[in-house]
Parts: sequence; structure tokens; C-alpha cells
Amino acid sequence: MLIEMKNVSYIKEGQPLLTDIDWSVKEGEHWAILGLNGAGKTTLLQLVCGYLYPSKGTIRLFGKTFGNYPLGLLRKQIGWVSTSFMDKLKHHPHATAAEVVLSGAYGSIGLHEDPSQEEITQALGIVEALGLDKIRAHTFASLSQGEQQRVLIGRALMARPRLLILDEPCAGLDFLAKASLLRTIEQLAAERRTTVLYVTHQLDEILPMFQRTLLVRDGKIFSQGATRALLTSATLSAFCGTPLNVHERNGRFFLELG
Repeated sequence: MLIEMKNVSYIKEGQPLLTDIDWSVKEGEHWAILGLNGAGKTTLLQLVCGYLYPSKGTIRLFGKTFGNYPLGLLRKQIGWVSTSFMDKLKHHPHATAAEVVLSGAYGSIGLHEDPSQEEITQALGIVEALGLDKIRAHTFASLSQGEQQRVLIGRALMARPRLLILDEPCAGLDFLAKASLLRTIEQLAAERRTTVLYVTHQLDEILPMFQRTLLVRDGKIFSQGATRALLTSATLSAFCGTPLNVHERNGRFFLELG
């Protein structure tokens, strides 16, 4: 079991942001985490990674209970890709795509030391696998947003994470860049031994690889389980509080207002 959350709540300044969360993720499972804006998805991830500590309940990550094991050592086994890293990299305008990928070996923003030949070889393998070979010498700042997202995924993979968290990676992408990134994520899951959590508020981003789905609403788990069983017109209408029609095509889900 990679993640175990039991009766977890998080309260900030007297306001409950998450309430009574019970959720478990097994190694090798790929989960979609679906919720509208402000549902509590990012707070949930921050708790999983130990950046926030639960106000109530217990969290176990990789078999280690929070409070009984150094959180820094657990975080080294997690790769987290978020658009927030793009803002941090603005302070390193001359960093190339390959250098950004390499920086993942050190958990730093930018490359501040000379990498070993083994690390360089690993980074070049990741660059090739993600289809970034032609732009590896380009500066990160000059890349399109879709290319930047793939570079950040490569950066996360340098640490060989047991858990890879993709936090709304398609936000702001045009339809071509979105399709390309989703294909990259599918290939990544097929080729690498890592568990993927994919956070989104867009139904059409939930790929067939995500066999499990967590529905989060107002800081609570609305429902969880097999993706195909959850992503139905009835369940999502109740989840969103409005009539919806859900259609499945080739393992992908699409909705329209009822």
C-alpha cells in the first residue's frame, strides 16, 4: 500500500479544508482525482507529500506513519509536477531543457553542481523517452507550455519516484499540446514502474490507464472506486449538482449538459 489515509481532516484558521478522508492507493494503481475548482484537491496532495500535517487522523506513505519517520526521506520517492514550478524557473532563464531534467536528481530549481556521467546518461534517456531530444539544448523559457510540461515530467522522473503526481498538467494547453501530453503520460505509465496520481477538473483528460477515480467535493470524498462505475451520468450529475449526460468512447469520457 503506497498511501493510506484514515479519518484525515485538515483545518486552517478554524475552517475545515478537508474532512474525514479515508483513501488508500496500492502500488501500481493509477488514480484520477477529479473535482471542481476549490474542491480541496491540492490540499489533499500537500497532505500526501507531507507539506501539510493532518489536524486529525493518520497518514501512512510507503508503509511509514507520519510523525514516526522523516518526511524528507519520504518526499524523495515522490515526483510532483505542477505549473507552479514554471514560475520558479523564470529565475533561471538560461537553463536548458536537459539541465532542468538533470536538476531533478538533486531536487533543486536549476542545476547548481556538476552532474555525474551516470546522471547525464539517465537524463538523456529520459529526454529521448519523452520526445524532447530535438529541444534538449533549448532554454526552458523558449519552449512552448506543452514542451515545458514534458520537461518537468522528465525532471520528476530523475529521482526514480515510486509515486508520480501530475497536478492539472494540461492547464492552459491548446488542444494539440494537450493531446500530445496525454499521449506522453500514457506511454510513461506503460513503460515505467511508477504509480500515477492525475489531478484534474476536466473529464476528457481521464485516460483508460486510470482504472480508479477519486471524486472530491467541498473538502470531502464524494465517491471513489472503479472509474467506469463512477463516471456515469447519474453519479456525475449528483456530484456536480446539475443534470449531465456522460458518454464513453474508446475508454475516454465526455460530458454535456443534460
